[in-house]
Amino acid sequence: MRFLSPLLKRVVYPSFAKAGVFRRTSASGLAVVTYHGILPPGYVAVDDGFDGNLVTAEMFRRQIRLLKNNYSVISPEQFLLWEEREFTLPPRSVLLTCDDGLLNNLTDMLPVLEEEGVRCLFFVTGASAGKTLATLWYEELFLLMLHAPAGPFEISTNGLEINGVLAGREQRRELWWKSVKRLSQVAAGSRQEFLEAARLRLATGNRGLHFPSHDLPVSGLRSNDVPLQRRFRLLNPSELRQLQSAGMTIGAHTMSHPVLSCLPLNLVRAEIGESRAHLEAVLGKRIWAFAYPFGDQQSVTPEILDMAKEAGFAAAFLNYGGGLGADLPAFSIPRIHVTASMSLSEFEAHVAGFHSFLQRSAGRRPQTGSPDTKAA
Repeated sequence: MRFLSPLLKRVVYPSFAKAGVFRRTSASGLAVVTYHGILPPGYVAVDDGFDGNLVTAEMFRRQIRLLKNNYSVISPEQFLLWEEREFTLPPRSVLLTCDDGLLNNLTDMLPVLEEEGVRCLFFVTGASAGKTLATLWYEELFLLMLHAPAGPFEISTNGLEINGVLAGREQRRELWWKSVKRLSQVAAGSRQEFLEAARLRLATGNRGLHFPSHDLPVSGLRSNDVPLQRRFRLLNPSELRQLQSAGMTIGAHTMSHPVLSCLPLNLVRAEIGESRAHLEAVLGKRIWAFAYPFGDQQSVTPEILDMAKEAGFAAAFLNYGGGLGADLPAFSIPRIHVTASMSLSEFEAHVAGFHSFLQRSAGRRPQTGSPDTKAA
């Protein structure tokens, strides 16, 4: 399959898409597509893997128009009614979702959704319900490790120690991902203490800057740098309400986005349940959907799946294995993880279930998210 991938992507998928093969052979059911946001105009990519989850506004529009013309895009509310057995899915149904709650979801993604007349289910963390502007902790850690001077380092706070040698880009990425898993073993407060120490130890020059009027050091961000803010800053309560007022649906994505399988179960339960409570308090509306952070096979366990149900959610979503014809367990719903490198024909091959069919035929398990593309 690995040797066939370039042939599939460059020859087979484009030919099949042009001939309408995907639409004629697609299975019934529901395909759930997940994005992580839009590349803001003027933003210069930091790293191809790191920024690979964000698509251009142009490609996003092309993908939506393909779905509108050839599939049935349903709303989050229709999905909920279907889960409650009060709605029948139309042929080749597709649900749009988006994870993390970055500012560009409002500034760059919402205008396209409104112009195309479709609705999306946005999964945001509890940090977006807070009073202080925030970023994703693991993204800030990546920026710190990417830009830090080469050489050995050691950071220790309250018994939590991470050390290593910063060298080439690939080595830094591997060390970053190991650090993400290690930091996911502790509570959010301990994680933030570690980040504060990391800023002092790893930040160089004038990288540790602040948003205006907020104590939020973020590597490489300037208060007047709009593209960087749209790329990295999380939505705040007012912006969440704007999304909701525009007809979009808000779901929960834990309080602080750790790798849940690394976290003690009592803290997992709090991450899941408290995120719902905080968002409901801000939005005044039932939060019925949940998405697992990172969402790959290594980040969830059967116990964690049960916790989403116990927390009162109606459905919970993974981040791999999606496409028409896939099984749809209520608390482990598969999704198609859209990346910047995905062509329009490859996108349709995933939606139609053709890609997963080929994987099953080759005896492979569905692809999962990787540290390079951060299925967040």
